[in-house]
Amino acid sequence: MPPPWRHGFESGIVTRMDLEETVLEMCRNARRAARVLATSSEIQRNAALGEASRRLRASTSALLEANARDRARAMAAGMSAAFVDRLTLTEETIEAMAAGIDQVTLLPDPLGQPIAHWRRPNGLEIVQVRVPIGVVGVIYESRPNVTADAAALCVKSGNAVILRGGSEAFDSNAAIASIFCAALAAASLPREAVQLVPSTDRRAVAILLRQKEHVDVIVPRGGESLIRAVAESSSIPVIQHYAGICHTYVDEYADIELAQRICFNAKVQRPSVCNAMENLLVHAAIAERFLPPMGERFRTAGVELRGCERTRRILPYAKAATDADWDTEYLDLILAIKVVDSIEEAIDFIRAHGTGLADAIVSEHRGRLRQFLEEVDSSAVFANASTRFTDGFEFGFGAEIGISTNRLHARGPVGLRELTTYKYVVYGNGQIRE
Repeated sequence: MPPPWRHGFESGIVTRMDLEETVLEMCRNARRAARVLATSSEIQRNAALGEASRRLRASTSALLEANARDRARAMAAGMSAAFVDRLTLTEETIEAMAAGIDQVTLLPDPLGQPIAHWRRPNGLEIVQVRVPIGVVGVIYESRPNVTADAAALCVKSGNAVILRGGSEAFDSNAAIASIFCAALAAASLPREAVQLVPSTDRRAVAILLRQKEHVDVIVPRGGESLIRAVAESSSIPVIQHYAGICHTYVDEYADIELAQRICFNAKVQRPSVCNAMENLLVHAAIAERFLPPMGERFRTAGVELRGCERTRRILPYAKAATDADWDTEYLDLILAIKVVDSIEEAIDFIRAHGTGLADAIVSEHRGRLRQFLEEVDSSAVFANASTRFTDGFEFGFGAEIGISTNRLHARGPVGLRELTTYKYVVYGNGQIRE
């Protein structure tokens, strides 16, 4: 007997014959639900989120059971430890999901907020007002928390969401989505405002990406191959980042103890995520003092070091770095290290090898900090802090639906404001255009 939330979510229920009609009907329902959600009150949407948070905590045991089945399948399929880590739920991560929903609930309602307001010489009053985007499609891989984050942010911002999670987390995602559907119904909002594609068939993604009449934006979350495949085949606008090759530059004026703490956190605290450091740049003037104790800390933590020739003269146990290492997002305990002669060389290196997600400088020199923050054009740049803070929760957004390296509409962690667009409300008293 399958768990109750799996009724309607079993991949076997939706056959190849009716998959296209199923996805199309989901999109139509989402459009109808989005219209209701867009005109709902903040009180009503907050009530749905509060109920989702309560139900999530109350369902901890059931969620762990569902996640155990997902993890067992992943391990049986030979998935890597980093992959299983991204897939895993614990009591702590479930509580963190619920706390994220609570934080989203407490955030100010973005809908109806005026962005700008002005009066024309002819007496027309023009107000630029935030409104929901409409229907958001989220395509993601192994992290079940994305289901909760995306659903919470979309409900709060008045958007309907269609979720297509990875097959490896199907049971976990289905359980979380079912909780949100029940919470929406309890708040007298349409259950169809949060929908999970009830199939692990990869054709479902291709079908969803064709629904530009019903879906307004697609947010892919996962590895570079997934994001590129979505961006290249979608007829719907895509908010994406391809990879997170994040750098930390340790300047010659850095506090060595501070730099060690920041670099260790950026690489080791959770290496399997996109905002973890992949390349470490160290000024030559400080390299002899900084790298030996830093290298030992990394080695003790199990980090495999790969370095340029100058790095290997200081750390002879480091492997020789190849050109490919500077452009690889390992998402693992592997770090590439390069010694540079100037901040200008470090910035040029980041421009050549970075992916525009997050980069950091460690320095006590105000001029160097200012130069780095102005000249490094990433979605988030840090002075004396870890790149691991590139995260919607850490930015105070409650959660994030993804991190964007786009230059249009949304950049960096995508929270409530980034899930809105705007319209112009114009007040007149009989004006006509001559």
